[in-house]
Amino acid sequence: MDTQAALSALGALSHESRLAAFRQLVQAGPEGLSVGELRERLGLPPATLSAHLNVLRAAALVEDQREGRVIRVRAHYAQMNALLAYLTENCCAGSAACGPAQSCSPRPTGASS
Repeated sequence: MDTQAALSALGALSHESRLAAFRQLVQAGPEGLSVGELRERLGLPPATLSAHLNVLRAAALVEDQREGRVIRVRAHYAQMNALLAYLTENCCAGSAACGPAQSCSPRPTGASS
């Protein structure tokens, strides 16, 4: 990840509602949530959520897919992991005592523990 992409992602997450939306999507796992489900969980008006999702999309933090009349939104885990790696790549000046954050690899729906 380059500096501009990191700034874009951090800027997108710098708003309370966008951060809450992104966290809900990360928590939902690879199946994501419908826009309606996400709106209900956050208690945001549809137009407001749409504007926030557009900012998260522009930063490549979320992806969506149309499923008939429903739009399903998912966290883009590769972008999230790239941001975490960018932020921690020189952690503790490379000391072995301080390693980079682990990547998040959500299990597919139905996977056992």
